[in-house]
Amino acid sequence: MTIAPQAAAYRPHVAIASLQDRLADPVAAADFPRTILRFRNRRWDRAVGLDGLSDEQWIAHFGRFEPLPDNLPQPLALRYHGHQFRVYNPDIGDGRGFLFAQLRDGAGRLLDLGTKGSGRTPYSRFGDGRLTLKGGVREILATEMLEALGVETSKTFSLIETGEQLQRNDEPSPTRSAVMVRLSHGHVRIGSFQRLATLGETETIRDLAAYVLTELYGKTPGNAPAGQLLDHVCRRTARLAASYMAAGFVHGVLNSDNINVTGESFDYGPWRFTPTWDPGFTAAYFDQQGLYAFGRQAQAIHWDVVQLALSLRPIAEAEELAPALDAWPAHYEREAAAAICGRLGVAPRGEEADLALIQAMDVALQRSGVGVDRFFFDWRGGSRRAPSPADGAYEGEDFAAFRDAIGGYQGVVALDHDYWSDAAPCSMLIDEVEAIWSAIDTDDDWSVLEAKITAIRRMGEAMRASPPNNKNQS
Repeated sequence: MTIAPQAAAYRPHVAIASLQDRLADPVAAADFPRTILRFRNRRWDRAVGLDGLSDEQWIAHFGRFEPLPDNLPQPLALRYHGHQFRVYNPDIGDGRGFLFAQLRDGAGRLLDLGTKGSGRTPYSRFGDGRLTLKGGVREILATEMLEALGVETSKTFSLIETGEQLQRNDEPSPTRSAVMVRLSHGHVRIGSFQRLATLGETETIRDLAAYVLTELYGKTPGNAPAGQLLDHVCRRTARLAASYMAAGFVHGVLNSDNINVTGESFDYGPWRFTPTWDPGFTAAYFDQQGLYAFGRQAQAIHWDVVQLALSLRPIAEAEELAPALDAWPAHYEREAAAAICGRLGVAPRGEEADLALIQAMDVALQRSGVGVDRFFFDWRGGSRRAPSPADGAYEGEDFAAFRDAIGGYQGVVALDHDYWSDAAPCSMLIDEVEAIWSAIDTDDDWSVLEAKITAIRRMGEAMRASPPNNKNQS
C-alpha cells in the first residue's frame, strides 16, 4: 500500500538550493482578483506540519504565495524537455506552475509543494499560465481515488478559486479559474535529464543523479551512480505501471516529461478510469492512435525509462545501464502480480500461479464485460460475495478458468468494514466526474464533491484493513 500520512512538525528542507541555478528560473506568482479556498487536504497538511495554519494563512501561502518560513524565498519554474507522443520537444518546462517549497514529511521523505495554474513563466509559450477550476476539481478526484486504491500518487494539497474567466478550446468558455498546489515526492522528471543531455551539461547530469539518489531515494551514490539511479527508477516505474492496471486507471498523457523519477504518479489532465477491462480504452480524445491506451501503459512507461537511460549515457557506459533496463519487464510482471493480488486481497502464490490467475482474469473480464470496480469488489478476499448484479457472469463459462485459479488463493484481508456490505463499489467513472462538476458549475454546490471525497476515503480505509496477524500483507 501507499505511505499513509504521519503527523509531523513543519521541517523545511531546501535541498534544491545547490542546483537551482542550473535547473530552474525564479518567477513570481500571478496576482489573482479573488482567492476563495475550495479544498484543503486535512489528511496531508498534518503530515508536513501545516495543519496549524488558519484558512487566512493558508490562502496567503497557497493563493498569494507568501513564502513559508525558512523555505524558498521565491518560486522556481523548473526546466525540462521531453518526448510528447514520441516527438521530442525542447520548448517546454513549468509553463503554468512552479516549485514553491520543500519540506520533510512524517516518514522523513523530502516532499515538494508545487503549483498548477499559478501564472505565466518563461516556459508558458502561448499559454495563459492558468488552470480551470474544473481541471482542479478533476485532479482532486483523481488523486483521492488513486491514493485509496494504493497507487503512489501526488496529493492535491490545496485548491483556491481565483476569480478569472478563462477561454478554452476543449470545454465551454468562459470558465472559472483556480490555482492548485500539489504535494509530491519530488518534481524531477525523466525530461529533466533529457534537457541536460541535449544541452551537453554533463556535470549537472551527474549532480542531479546524486541529488535524486541522496534526497529522494535516501541512498549514498556508489561507484556507478547512473546504473544505481536507473535501477531504482526501473523498479519504481514498473510498480507504477502495474498499479495503474490494478486500479483500472488510464493516465492519458504518459510523455517523458510526465514521468517522475521517483515513480510517483502526477499531473492529471485527460485521465479516466476504464469502466470495463478494455486494453484499447483511451483517456485523451487526441490520442487517436491509442499510444497511451489502458493496455499499453506499461509499454509507454518502459519506453520513457529507455529515454532516461539514453540521457544518462554522458556519465555512464551502456554496460552499466543495460542490466536495469533488461530487468524492467520482470519487475513489471512481479509488480503486476502483487498489485492484482493486493486488490483482490489474496496472498500471492508464486510466478506461475499468479500469471495464470491474471491471464484467467484478463480473459474473463474482456469476454464478460463485467465492470472493473464491480469485479474487484465482489471477489475481495478471494471468494465471490453474493448477491451481485454480475452473478450470472461469474457463474458462466467466461469465468470458469478464473474460478478454478482463484480457488487456490488465501484471503489476507478483513471484510468487516461496513463498506463491504454496500450494494455497489465506490467508483470514479466519467459520468460521475461530470455530474460533480455540473453541481459546482451550475449551482456552486460543493457538497457533492465533499461527499465523494468522504466516500473515497472510506473505501481506502476498508481496503487498508487486514486481520491482526496479516498486518504486513494487505
